[in-house]
Amino acid sequence: MRPQLIVKAIFFTFLIPGGVTILVPFLILGNSSIRTRPEFSAVRGFALLLGLIAWAILLHCIWEFAFHGKGTLAPVDPPKRLVGRGLYRYTRNPMYLAVFVVLLAETLFFQSRSLLVYMTIFALAVQVFVRFYEEPHLTNQFGAQYLEYCRKVPRWGITNHPFNDIDGVV
Repeated sequence: MRPQLIVKAIFFTFLIPGGVTILVPFLILGNSSIRTRPEFSAVRGFALLLGLIAWAILLHCIWEFAFHGKGTLAPVDPPKRLVGRGLYRYTRNPMYLAVFVVLLAETLFFQSRSLLVYMTIFALAVQVFVRFYEEPHLTNQFGAQYLEYCRKVPRWGITNHPFNDIDGVV
């Protein structure tokens, strides 16, 4: 993998999911909510574990995009090859799902209604973006390959019949 691609992948990771899951929640919560040390509870422990798992999934998907797809998660520098391996064998949008779970974990950890509203707005915005921009763009870019992939792998759900690679899908 080219060093330039690694740098771009890291940059867009900080910019996009970092902005969505760290910067915006920080701004929503304000300094006081984050600086106040919350009491530990089972819910907060579960939320922390959930958030860490979701971030691990997100980073794995970003790696798949860079290593196998030869691109980044950013729409301005998308993968050059259709990625239908790893978690993409089970769901078409594991990165968005991971970000949603991170936001859910933050909502639970901070017990914030404002974060719940933000998480809901994020989910609706992603649905519109995926449905009306990303999927048509991927159909234009990858054609029949992508349509076959869509037929076999759910947009948001998780299939228990993993996608088997077809020609050209990595």
